[in-house]
Parts: sequence; C-alpha cells; structure tokens
Amino acid sequence: MDTITHAIAGALISKALFRGDDLFPIRPTNRGRVVTWATMLGAIFPDSDTFRDLFSHNELLMITWHRSITHSLLCLPVFALLLAVLTRWFARWRKWDAPSFAALTGIYAAAILSHILLDLVTSFGTMVWSPLSWSRPAWDLIFIIDFTFTGVLLIPQILAWVHGRPQKSRRRAIVSLAIFVLAVFAVQAIAGAVGAPISALSVLLFIAILAALFLFPLRAQKQTSVSPEVAEQQELNAGVSKTLDSGKESFAIEKKWPQWNRAGLVCACAYLALAMLAHRTALDRVKHFAIEQKLEVETLGALPFPPSLWRWDGLVRTPRGVYEVRMDLSEKSAFEGAATANPADRVAVEYRFYPEAYPNVYIEAAKELPEVQKVLWFDRFPVTRFHEEGGEPVVEFSDLRFPQIGRGRATPFTYRVRFAPAGNVLSQGWAK
Repeated sequence: MDTITHAIAGALISKALFRGDDLFPIRPTNRGRVVTWATMLGAIFPDSDTFRDLFSHNELLMITWHRSITHSLLCLPVFALLLAVLTRWFARWRKWDAPSFAALTGIYAAAILSHILLDLVTSFGTMVWSPLSWSRPAWDLIFIIDFTFTGVLLIPQILAWVHGRPQKSRRRAIVSLAIFVLAVFAVQAIAGAVGAPISALSVLLFIAILAALFLFPLRAQKQTSVSPEVAEQQELNAGVSKTLDSGKESFAIEKKWPQWNRAGLVCACAYLALAMLAHRTALDRVKHFAIEQKLEVETLGALPFPPSLWRWDGLVRTPRGVYEVRMDLSEKSAFEGAATANPADRVAVEYRFYPEAYPNVYIEAAKELPEVQKVLWFDRFPVTRFHEEGGEPVVEFSDLRFPQIGRGRATPFTYRVRFAPAGNVLSQGWAK
C-alpha cells in the first residue's frame, strides 16, 4: 500500500477509536491532536526503511530490505515503545498535554499493525516474521495503489469536518465536493493513461455517491435549524467537555458527528471483506482454468488488477512457463465448470502464455550471479527470456506478479543481464 494511504488510514483510526482531533485545528495543541499525529506517524513509520535508498547505490534494496525489519510483527513492540518514549519527551519539551506512556505505546502498536496488515493485503510480499524468517507472505487482495480504498478512508474524515459546524457546512460541502469531483476525473485520466480505464458509468456513480454524502446532510441540518445563538451554545456544549488530568484542567475536544469516522472505518473493513470474497472467486476460476487446460501446476494465484475489485490477473506457473488469464468478475466465467460442460457449449478462454527460454550457457551464467539469485528469491511467477541486441546476448528475468499495464511498457521488476559474446558480464540491473 502506498504511504499516503497509510497516513490517511492512521488518521482515521485515531479519530474513530482513540478520540483523535484534527491535525491542524485553530485551537492550541491538545491531547486529541497529539493522539492523531502519533497514530498517523506510527502508521507511516514502517516505510521509513526506504530512506536507506538515499544512502546506498544498491538497487536491490527494494526487494531485499523494504518491508522487512520495520514491517516485522516480532519487532513491532520495540518500535512502539521507542516511538512512545520519543513522543513523551517531545510533548514535555513543547509543554503539550499528551497521553500516558502506556496509552501512547498502545496507539503506536495499533498504528504500526495497521500498516503491516495493509501491506499484507497487497501482492508485493511483507517479511512479517523477520529477522526470524525472511519469507514474504502476501494475501493478494488489493492492488498496491487503490484509489477507491483510499477514498473510503479519506472521505469520512472530510465529511466529519464539513458537517462538524452547521454554520459553515454548506460552504465546506460545496468546496469539498468540487475538489473530489475533480479528483475523480483526474483518477480516470491517470487510469486511462496506464491502460486501466475507468468507465464513464463508474465515474457518474462515484460522483452521485459523493453528492449524496456531502449534500444530503445539509437538508437535515436545515430542517432542524435553530437560531444562531442557540446553535452556537449547542455546538459549544456538544463539542467541548472539561476533564481533569493529573490535577490539571484540560479540554478534550469531542468532534461533532464522530459517527462519520467510525462509519468510515467500518466501510474500510467491509471493503477488505469484499476483496476477500472477490479474491476467492477469482482464485476458483484460476483453478478451473488450470484443470481445463490440464496444466502441470507448480504454483498459481489470483492477483488484483486495477482499477476495481472486479478485475483480477490469474497466473499459473508450470515447468514450461507461466499462463496468464485476466478476469472481470462482473462477467460470466467462460471456464468455470467447463470440464463437465458439453464440448459444443464451451466458450474459448482467452489467455497468454509466457514460455521459459530454452536453457543455454548465458542463462546458466546469469543464474549464478548473486544479484540474480536475490531477484529469483523475490519472484513468485518468474519468466526467463533470452535474446540478442547488437550481437550481445541479453538475459531477462521478469516477475509476472506485477502486470504490464498498457502497451509499449516494460514489465515491472524485470532484471536484465547483458553479456559479451565471450561470456563476461557487460552490465546488469533493472530494465528501464
């Protein structure tokens, strides 16, 4: 999952579960604001391992180091304790009202855990048991960048802000709705550019849902409106409550309409549950495909394919190569139950086959390189290719787990080794 989505998820968890406050309120920093910052920072902390790239020229760190120690369930308690210590120290220095050390430790633990789980649902692989084990579990539920899921996490927080103060709700709602509508069109343009187009009908559906969420509550507020003086007093009574902490008086801002954030967290969990059901359906179709084609299966999988939960990429690895069948779950399966169907009624299944290159001395030499061994350790559906460029042999190792989206683009995570005709390595690295 991308780091921005992790941060948005952390902020939502804070407001839904820990009474977190907005990150940039007009009021002075209070405990709720510290809680939200802590949860958000904890949710993005595991991706701090990418900073190592700034001080290293090792281009394989993305597969050997990223999503390892900082994403480990075994190391999670240590990181939560250290972050809680730093936060307490910083809060004392700034003279901010902060939660107790135990509460901060629990908040950071929950935030880091959210990051680990949201990385596990993707196909990249996360070394959750490092350093005890360097295996890379992957649940294959959501594509690494999922704009719909990001919206599910973000929109409830904006709605809580929009409808939190009735006197400003209308202006906030109109401005926010306009921004999100523009964002929908921007996402549609991006998806079309990378070869994962979003239909006009889907765009209209998203805009209709946004309009309902932002505008319908305004009608309810209008019907129950009161005089400005009474509304101001009601807002004050509902939004601010005095509490005592260690003998000192403080103010804990309880957001109006906190149900928006709680509802958002429930919707995010429901989205993941829907992804699990879709993955199971897609995986069943891949198994039916392998049976129908009588494949000698080494491993198979159903991986999410953008832009929606309905699209999946089925992969079957065999000794001869990898079969790929792309699926749209909104359409009737062409191969489910095909093995028992009347041959005259069978529908041809469209698939692609990526054959393994015939072994030769250059391929064997490439596989002996330490860098290539690391690449093959990372790959789940590897395909080896061999060709010549300007009379120089070139060996490529591609992981079909990362699909080629659109035409004219190189398959992501393709490692190239270029040899001289005599057999010595001229260059090696990721294909650009």
